[in-house]
Amino acid sequence: MATDWLGSIVSINCGDSLGVYQGRVSAVDQVSQTISLTRPFHNGVKCLVPEVTFRAGDITELKILEIPGPGDNQHFGDVHQTEFGPSGVGCQVGISQNGTGKLVKKPAPSSSAPQNIPKRTDVKSQDVAVSPQQQQCSKSYVDRHMESLSQSKSFRRRHNSWSSSSRHPNQATPKKSGLKNGQMKNKDDECFGDDIEEIPDTDFDFEGNLALFDKAAVFEEIDTYERRSGTRSRGIPNERPTRYRHDENILESEPIVYRRITVPHNVSKEFCTDSGLVVPSVSYELHKKLLSVAEKHGLTLERRLEMTGVCASQMALTLLGGPNRLNPKNVHQRPTVALLCGPHVKGAQGISCGRHLANHDVQVILFLPNFVKMLESITNELSLFSKTQGQQVSSLKDLPTSPVDLVINCLDCPENVFLRDQPWYKAAVAWANQNRAPVLSIDPPVHEVEQGIDAKWSLALGLPLPLGEHAGRIYLCDIGIPQQVFQEVGINYHSPFGCKFVIPLHSA
Repeated sequence: MATDWLGSIVSINCGDSLGVYQGRVSAVDQVSQTISLTRPFHNGVKCLVPEVTFRAGDITELKILEIPGPGDNQHFGDVHQTEFGPSGVGCQVGISQNGTGKLVKKPAPSSSAPQNIPKRTDVKSQDVAVSPQQQQCSKSYVDRHMESLSQSKSFRRRHNSWSSSSRHPNQATPKKSGLKNGQMKNKDDECFGDDIEEIPDTDFDFEGNLALFDKAAVFEEIDTYERRSGTRSRGIPNERPTRYRHDENILESEPIVYRRITVPHNVSKEFCTDSGLVVPSVSYELHKKLLSVAEKHGLTLERRLEMTGVCASQMALTLLGGPNRLNPKNVHQRPTVALLCGPHVKGAQGISCGRHLANHDVQVILFLPNFVKMLESITNELSLFSKTQGQQVSSLKDLPTSPVDLVINCLDCPENVFLRDQPWYKAAVAWANQNRAPVLSIDPPVHEVEQGIDAKWSLALGLPLPLGEHAGRIYLCDIGIPQQVFQEVGINYHSPFGCKFVIPLHSA
């Protein structure tokens, strides 16, 4: 009885650990209760060994996929020439203790075992009578092949041609009318007919296919279209696309007006901001009138001194290194600032700046000459400065001989020109030039003669004066003058500061 199963194509399920094997039965040993398969497939992949043997205890389920007929060839050829026929589909065989197999009731179709794809066969057109049992087995066979081929690329390409047919591959297809020369094509041939041996082994010729694309002709066509439609052409070398800054808006609702500040007199010098806004200079008389009107409306001198001190100290902190230098971890690198002030309002602005710098852990040395009578604004600022850790000196001998980090110049005042002839003034200028530290001038005046101390930076208040090259790079700070105050003195004003209180100015 065991020899009756030789040559049958079976599927053996050995559980989750060993998997599913398929192949043709080559030997059945009743004594040792083993079964051998030739040309086996393990989980749908061809095994490297020509034959495998299973014990009855390892087999969980055994299915017969094909039982050879009396006239079938019993020789075990290449597995690629084997067709898994439907005659044994759905039949389950159990292994008894004596090693013989018996046919049991057909279970529900299982899709866990992978199925092989049958090769196409040339079947002549003929009418074949099929029993209902064979039709049911054929449908189950086709369903299992559909599941096993759902991941196949060739199956997806030919899904439309297969979806209308569920016949067995061995079942003939009736003739169809309308085909060329009356030829018939089997649905299985269209779905499974590609032979893997017909796939070309040559590599894809990328260079040859790339040569078929004429880049120059395509670009010429694009340039011609852009010139005709009026858009910017990439082929014209003189035309360049518009470049925008990182802080510029590309979609503008209305054109930008860069000249939004006008003054009532002729402008001797103009500046521009980083955004391109034009800032005209004003004369000293108009600037003095502007501060006087602002003080009349409530922007008192004390407020102006405080605002100037905050802006000047913020600029000085940036020049000293900002967060890289002024860090709690760098207490051994405290910057030193020498503050040179005169006995006037501009000197009071410098004292206010020194107080804010001292509050930010900067070592400030304030030089102010002794006078019998001081302005009230200077007295008040000195009283506040004395409450800080800053040092006040009245003699130039007490100033450091080694270079400092920054020198802030507040010596000059256009209303007290005679101070330039004082000995202490000339000595302070000589010390600053000998120290060779960078100089920041706060609200410098405009002199016809060259100043003794050349500044690297100058900070203007509200609107700049027509400063020359001796002032260095010009910065402008906002001291809080309202817009209506500008209009009252005849200045059409629109704030150029944006989100900042101190902005750099460039020569227009």
